[in-house]
Amino acid sequence: MHTFTAPGSNGNNVWTVQITVATIKRVQALCNVNLLDVLDSKSHLLEKLSTDPILLCDVLYAICQQQAESANISDEQFGQALAGDVIDHATTALLQELADFFPAAKRTVLKKALVKLRQVEEKALEIASAQLDSPELQQQLEHLLQPAKT
Repeated sequence: MHTFTAPGSNGNNVWTVQITVATIKRVQALCNVNLLDVLDSKSHLLEKLSTDPILLCDVLYAICQQQAESANISDEQFGQALAGDVIDHATTALLQELADFFPAAKRTVLKKALVKLRQVEEKALEIASAQLDSPELQQQLEHLLQPAKT
């Protein structure tokens, strides 16, 4: 089981992400998302879960629904706590737990895919940062801000 911590009205809440067949069925029923599709590259579910915070929140709430109900936390309150670094920690907990759900051979493949996904995300951030720091961008911005000559 993996966990993540999110702020709540009475301090921090620690959420346990545990994926079982029952959990997968609940996520399917509540979110219309089949977590088993994470192994299907055509579904892009792995990418969607790591880049779409709304989908992530819905899936996590379905997974943690029993914990939330026990704590009298609504899906809206749950979603309000998912922001900033909490999203990253929650994503990691979900994807690692999802990988651990599968038998060894599939788990190995999924964990490799998770490593590759992180590498791609890091590279994309490096490229974006380099582009923002480039002198060419600064020159383009300065050119755009110059008053038009008549």
